[in-house]
Amino acid sequence: MKKLFIIFSVLSLLVFIRPALGINTSSTTQTTLPDTTVEQVEENSSESFIHEAFNGIKQFYSYTGFANAAGGNLIMIFIGIIFIYLGIKFDYEPLLLIPIGTGVILGNIPFVAGNQTGIYETGSVLNYLYFGVVKGIYPPLIFLGIGAMTDFSSLIANPKLMLLGAAAQIGVFATFLGALYLGFNLPEAGAIGIIGGADGPTAIFLSSKLANGVNILADGTTVKNLIGPIAIAAYSYMALVPVIQPPIMKLLTTKKERLIRMKPPRAVSQKEKMIFPIVALLLTTFISPSALPLLGMLFFGNLLKESGRTERLADTARTKLIDIVTILLGVTVGASTQADIFITKDSMLIFGLGAISFVIATTGGLLFAKFMNLFLKGNEKINPLIGAAGVSAVPDSARVVHAEGLKADKNNYLLMHAMAPNVAGVIGSAIAAGIILSFLG
Repeated sequence: MKKLFIIFSVLSLLVFIRPALGINTSSTTQTTLPDTTVEQVEENSSESFIHEAFNGIKQFYSYTGFANAAGGNLIMIFIGIIFIYLGIKFDYEPLLLIPIGTGVILGNIPFVAGNQTGIYETGSVLNYLYFGVVKGIYPPLIFLGIGAMTDFSSLIANPKLMLLGAAAQIGVFATFLGALYLGFNLPEAGAIGIIGGADGPTAIFLSSKLANGVNILADGTTVKNLIGPIAIAAYSYMALVPVIQPPIMKLLTTKKERLIRMKPPRAVSQKEKMIFPIVALLLTTFISPSALPLLGMLFFGNLLKESGRTERLADTARTKLIDIVTILLGVTVGASTQADIFITKDSMLIFGLGAISFVIATTGGLLFAKFMNLFLKGNEKINPLIGAAGVSAVPDSARVVHAEGLKADKNNYLLMHAMAPNVAGVIGSAIAAGIILSFLG
């Protein structure tokens, strides 16, 4: 009985709600309609359903990437895949190229504008992460980690090698002049010029200040947003150090010069290591106060490492923190290469200037090392190969120098010697960026 009552209640409820469901409740109307009218109604209903279903599929397709894809998106996705391939197959800076390559793919998945998806759309998740690039937050954190993992002993033991790091910065100013010649305005040319230092974080920091698409020039024009092309160019050439530098090194040095053996660097005391970051911080930031965010964090990280009292902080800075920031920086910089913004004449010019600047920087370091040897005697002479390490691609340039030295002499170990101009190049590029920012910021 209880079950029957429930069934009856459900049926009664259905009777009352049928009008709300749009179901015809008049049986008399159905009986009075001619058969042709019923068939016509059913046919119209069927056509309406098919039409709505087709429109739904059509609308769904309009939201997919297949409908919104452009040739530029496919080109950039292919470039992203190449970056990932180079990082995995050839071990070219995989910690940089794999996140950047993935970011390039993410940034070029076609989407419907206005849904807060793209990196340049206010309110999107990628846009919030990109804030750290636009405002120059990530580069100082990268420098903190670099400082915590860098040993300045070789530079302290042989301070004259700092000149090689300074000489390599000729690439910065040569690129700056080249950018001006190609029609970029002063702030844009300054941001492009820093590519010659082969230092990705510094390039991002300076471009976020000068070529950010926000600053207004004296004539009322707005500077272009060149952060993406500059960052990609800087990191690309950093990753290609093993490809670009060896031919230049062989071209500009003789067999005899590559065989030069340098005397072992002297032992550096722990006290010297602790004093160095403090003295270097004061000296470099007084010379270039605008580089304080970069140099301050670099030497702070090194002080954490060498003080002997803050190993936990140093370990965090050189491992967990720098890893997290590298991931965020790589992905967001890669995603900023959205095809409609990235594939432009300016981007191509920046890549061309970047290649030339890297060659000039490497050449400057090599030639200055040969010049220094004119004034050095005996075992004081330096192997000119280490001049190529003056670019601040740490530690890849030093490793390439070491590898080229071993090709000439299996027992000639240049790594420790090459690290001196290599870390000097990091300091030099940051100082150069600060100087440029002081004049053009």
